Amino acid sequence: MYIIDKSFKRAPKSYIIQSLLATAVMAVVLYLIRGLTGGAIVAALGASTFIVFAMPHWITAQPRRLIGGHIVGLICGSVFYYACFASPLRHLLDDWEFMPVLASALAVGLSIFLMTITNTEHPPAAGTALGIVANGWAYQAVIFVLVFSIALSIARRLLLSRMNNLF
Repeated sequence: MYIIDKSFKRAPKSYIIQSLLATAVMAVVLYLIRGLTGGAIVAALGASTFIVFAMPHWITAQPRRLIGGHIVGLICGSVFYYACFASPLRHLLDDWEFMPVLASALAVGLSIFLMTITNTEHPPAAGTALGIVANGWAYQAVIFVLVFSIALSIARRLLLSRMNNLF
């Protein structure tokens, strides 16, 4: 049994540099777009950052999946947020305490379905769908997710030849 990955001992520089790059990209984007979105969406984007910098050569780190997955998450979250909380239906559902749970579950389930049939599979993007339902729809959140996922894709493209999968 071991605590430290054996690959780290062979190439510690990659682990350190890629972790620092992830930190820098996350800090810059969060600073520039601070306060525009809720915690669930930020957590989803943090997970995306992990994928891009720890597993840059994996299929889920590709721009189609990174950006496309978050777009699917935004759409699914928006559909269920508006259908359940910002439409005429909301008056019928106000007294049903299970509605936030159901809306969140449906948004995540639909995002999984749509990501898999469109080849935009990016697991953290299901968290984006959840975040939109949980925190409410806001154009700032949409902009934040799009800018962040595009920035991550650009960073990956620029650095991919110098990065390794860290596992």
